[in-house]
Formats: sequence, C-alpha cells, structure tokens
Amino acid sequence: MTVAERAPARAVVFAPSPLLTVTIERRGDAPDVHLHAGGQGFWLARMIAALGMPVTLCGSFGGESGVVVRTLIEQEGVAVRGITAGADNAAYVHDRRSGDRVPIAEMTPAPLSRHEVDELYTLTLVEGLEADVCVLGGPAAPEVLAADTYRRLAADLTRGGKVVVADLSGQPLASALEGGLSVLKVSLDDLLADGVSAGTVEELVATMRTLQRSGAKRVVVSRGDRPALALAGEVLEVAGPRLEPVDVRGAGDAMTAGLAAALARGETWEEALRLGAAAGSLNVARRGLATGNRDQIERLAACVDVRPLADTGTAVTVTATPDELAARARPS
Repeated sequence: MTVAERAPARAVVFAPSPLLTVTIERRGDAPDVHLHAGGQGFWLARMIAALGMPVTLCGSFGGESGVVVRTLIEQEGVAVRGITAGADNAAYVHDRRSGDRVPIAEMTPAPLSRHEVDELYTLTLVEGLEADVCVLGGPAAPEVLAADTYRRLAADLTRGGKVVVADLSGQPLASALEGGLSVLKVSLDDLLADGVSAGTVEELVATMRTLQRSGAKRVVVSRGDRPALALAGEVLEVAGPRLEPVDVRGAGDAMTAGLAAALARGETWEEALRLGAAAGSLNVARRGLATGNRDQIERLAACVDVRPLADTGTAVTVTATPDELAARARPS
C-alpha cells in the first residue's frame, strides 16, 4: 500500500464528562442565548477536527443535557462514541451581557456507576487501538470516575503500540504516568496548584525530569504568555508569536491538540511543537475555546521559535514526587 492509499491519520479523545454551556449575551437591547458543548475533552477534539484530522470523542451522555450536548458535539464535525449514563450531563448558565462571566446556575456532574465506567473504558480502548493517537482529557470533576482509570487506559494503549497524549493534573496525572505516556502536556499553573516546586525555571526543569522518569517519554509545560518548555532528550524553549489576547482560555488545550495531530501524522518532535504552539497562540486571538483554522495555524507555525533552553543548572532536588503531587492536588 502506498502512502497515498493509506487511510488518513485518526485521533480518539477520552472525554468522560462533556458538559452543556448556556450563555446569555447581548444583541442590541435584547438578550442573545447560545448553547454550546463544553469541557476539556470536547475542546481537544474540536481543535483536532479544525486541524483537518478525523477525530472520535468517547464520553458519557445522559438525560436532556446529554442529548443536547451530544448533538452539539456532532455538529462541530466530531464523531461521537458514547455510553448512556443514568444521570444528566453537567451544565451551567452564564450571563455575559455585562462583559464579564456572571454564573447564574450550575449542575455538577454525577459519578459514573461501575458498569458505566466499564462500558466507557472498553469503548475507548477499542476505539483507541484503531486510531493513530489517543488523547486523554480530564474529568469535569474528580468524583466522575476513579483516577486509576487513567492508569489502566494509558497502560493498555501503550502496550498496544499507540501514541498516548495526556493533558491532565492532580491524581489523574499521577495515575496516567504509572500507565506510561508518549507525551504529557501540563500547565505551569496546574503544577503550582498541585503543590509542586516549579516557581523558577530551574525547579520547573527538575520537575519535568521527574515527570519524565515517572512515565512520560516527553513533557511539555505551557506557561501562559511565556515560552513553553519541552523535554524529550534536551530541554527546548518553544516561543510562539505574541498576539493581543481576546480570550486566553483554551489555549493550552489547543496546544495539546496540535501536538497530538502532528505526532499522529508522523511529524517530528520539533514540527509537533511548532504546530502546537501555533494553535495555542492563534487561539488567544479568537473568541471561542480551542478554535482555529488549519491553514492559518500551519502558516503561523513558521513563526514559532524552537530553541535549546540556556543552561539553568538543572541539578536541583525535586521536593515533590508524582504521588505527592496528586496528594497535594486541589479539588477542581
């Protein structure tokens, strides 16, 4: 079979608990109500789809909100494989007519039952084994499912020879590391919230090396408007173009999606970093979490600077192991 005859690369995203978002905005003097799908897993999948890659979201859907959010996800060009949950999907209503997000109401996610977790696990595993990359997104709340689910899923997919990318924090991060990851992407804010010593570049690099030894072949840490750091063999600094921000939320998910899509297509580590940084950078200049245009992102990737990090004296003692990281994790 020639390269041209091969099926296009495909991604699977583990999204245990998609949510429904209802926002009230202003159109002239009248309210303007919008319904959208939400949640990290959906945002990851939407950006992968925007980059031109077929993507399947594996998640749980229940009740009226589940019916609506599943339909909204499919309308974004994302294939859905889901289980039917006994409880409604989480949802929230925000009023943005003042320019700020004012919470009106929130329905939190219910824990999945043991049988629901089993169904979601096996569904995701089989889909992931048929894909080129599997991306693990976090739950909407810690109680949705046991963190050990991430260890088992990462381990089974890794043994199956699949590229496994995770964007996690807290206990799910620690559990996924035990299973083994091709790439771990985490934000500096999440590391600091989990109590890890990462306040300086030296401490951060040492923490990244600990995460690598604990099960991640490659580690990427996003740092807001500062260059991201990436560790495979050497530590690299990844600087995307500085753009005037409209909404910084979702930039990290866009970066993770870009990394996953590039690796699934067989691109090099540096090419993956460039695409991920470009997706994240462009996202801050747009309204709408993890949105973008493939052509624009791929062209912007040429503006990303990937360079070795200057010597920072990385022989720093790390004061938190991944298990300690998880123990210190704050509830989200």
